[in-house]
Amino acid sequence: MVACNEYLFAQDTAYVYKNATRDGIGKYYFGREIAAVMGVTGSFWLERDNRDEEENTSLAIDHIPASPNSIIADVGAGSGYYTFRLSAKVPQGKVYALDIQEGMLDILRNRKNQLADTRVEVKACTEISLQLPPRSLDIALMVDVYHELAYPREMLQSLHTCLRDTGKLILVEFRGEDPTVAIKPLHKTTVEQLNRELAASGFRLAYRGDFMAVQHFLVYEKIKGIR
Repeated sequence: MVACNEYLFAQDTAYVYKNATRDGIGKYYFGREIAAVMGVTGSFWLERDNRDEEENTSLAIDHIPASPNSIIADVGAGSGYYTFRLSAKVPQGKVYALDIQEGMLDILRNRKNQLADTRVEVKACTEISLQLPPRSLDIALMVDVYHELAYPREMLQSLHTCLRDTGKLILVEFRGEDPTVAIKPLHKTTVEQLNRELAASGFRLAYRGDFMAVQHFLVYEKIKGIR
């Protein structure tokens, strides 16, 4: 199997390095400091009982444009909160649960076994690659993940390669434009910033959903003619 790394660069010349601020890693992309990754100990927060009430996650899942046979990648799947809900939307399809943290992968495997799910495939990805075949995905989803990507340029290039020409990249991110959203600043993003970063890797915003309480729901498409 050929991994989706055909566009990766040997040097991360797109990045600027400075002293890290609180909650950041000291690495900047298009002027944005990349946030530190939430560890496995934070998985309880992903599964809190009032998450749907606070974030409108059910609405987000309803708006994901999956067909019964769609192939979906939940990138940075964490505890699988979205993963196994997405599984019900694709009875003839598949959901890849991808994560870089072995502890999260263990949680995902255990949950898959408990639910006896036959559509979710748990796989390790890397910081720069999904480790999936080219043009194999209909949808890639990142929920509160993009701002923590250590190599956003390389991962976006991998996503661009792995998505089919009609594929969709969906980002759910806390609204950086709204100071009332009580999330650490580096864990919020603005649509303007996201559009700037994604355009550099061949994506354009196709749909902006403002139906969630505290997050953006953004659907990106591949810009035609860019490979």
